[in-house]
Amino acid sequence: MFLALALLVLVSCGKPPVEQTIKIGVIAPLTGSIPAVGQSTVNAAQLAVREVNDAGGLEVGGQKLKIELFIEDNQDKKETAVGVAQKLINQTGVVALIGPQASRNAIPVAAVAEEAHVPMISPWSTNPQTTAGKRYVFRAAFIDPFQGRVMARFAIEELKVEKAAVLYDVASEYNKGIAEIFKQVFEEAGGQVVAFESYTTGETDFRPQLTAIRQAGAQVLFLPNYYNEVPSQVRQARELGVQAAIIGSDSWGQIEAADLAGMEGMYFSTHYAPDIASPAAQKFISAYQAAYGQLPDDVAALTYDSFGLLFQAIRSQGKADSESIRNGLASISHYEGVTGVMEYKGSGDPVKSAVILQIKGGRFQFYRLAEP
Repeated sequence: MFLALALLVLVSCGKPPVEQTIKIGVIAPLTGSIPAVGQSTVNAAQLAVREVNDAGGLEVGGQKLKIELFIEDNQDKKETAVGVAQKLINQTGVVALIGPQASRNAIPVAAVAEEAHVPMISPWSTNPQTTAGKRYVFRAAFIDPFQGRVMARFAIEELKVEKAAVLYDVASEYNKGIAEIFKQVFEEAGGQVVAFESYTTGETDFRPQLTAIRQAGAQVLFLPNYYNEVPSQVRQARELGVQAAIIGSDSWGQIEAADLAGMEGMYFSTHYAPDIASPAAQKFISAYQAAYGQLPDDVAALTYDSFGLLFQAIRSQGKADSESIRNGLASISHYEGVTGVMEYKGSGDPVKSAVILQIKGGRFQFYRLAEP
């Protein structure tokens, strides 16, 4: 009996240790209405994880642990997003979530993450509701009140206009939220919003609203709508004789090159500008281009930063459990990422700057920095 136990101990001791991994879930719209956002998310996530794993893993409490990535498609549907979040948390056992991206999906998933006490970082969601009142939910982007103020002030101070119009998707939290902030700030600054027109997700004919905007005499038209809708809105506006300057928000970042010729001279707020990239951003841009043969957009940059924030939080705590990660994220006072320097001050919303880009010569060009 003693001999058998001794042999069992020897055999057990001779087994190689089971390799520990850090399980991270990614929720992205790979299908649905904004698949370009999903592809950028996956590209950046895989690049960030590959860099860490190729270096032997992430340093955690004196040992290196590999990152294991679990990617789920939310189809740009809130019900699907909630379902895959529950799967990742309850079945896969991830210790953190990256995504969803669009606010309309991030807001319901944030409630799931908060209830489960699993930290979530949404790279691209800018609606305040995503993080409001939550301890476990963070974002890498600025919030809509900030960029709404930025673009309202830009219209008044830079474009020197007094009459504005807004066309927005009333069924989407992102579009609706930023539209309302723009209107509020523009009017508080002495301007007049002469038309505040809405539509519902999926509509393709914007002529009735744009006709009202033209008749109202707007000097600037704000379109805080997604990249798959904006080119047709711009085209229909010009066909109807709308001469107003047209400006937008960070959801313009995935507009295809073929559509930019018809948007020459227009401005929008976003998260980073490749042509003024910091050394950290230049390194990322080079690695991304080498891996995927294209320049990373703002979604890719924010997703990469989300992983950088996550890795910094884990290293600072020396632990990779959900509670330690949450504490690590909340205590970040300086993170220098692709989209700039950021910190958290008592909430899941980072303090960071924005940039205004202009469409010029068929591409996005840096125009101005907007500080918080």
